Amino acid sequence: MADVTGPKKFHLSQTDKKIAGVCGGIAEYFGLDSTLVRLCFVLLMLVTAVFPLLLFYIIAALIAPRGPEL
Repeated sequence: MADVTGPKKFHLSQTDKKIAGVCGGIAEYFGLDSTLVRLCFVLLMLVTAVFPLLLFYIIAALIAPRGPEL
């Protein structure tokens, strides 16, 4: 059966955010626990010498639309 709501879109979380809502939005998009996403994000930041993921986070926070406020 076709999805009548349309394609799933990424947005910044308005309800599950610590800084800008990027990790909360990723967790909502993939249906994961936001704490797990944040822990993986920090681990990947340490492995990649911080800068690449920090740059990704800043760009995502600036470009991604805000999610609906509940």
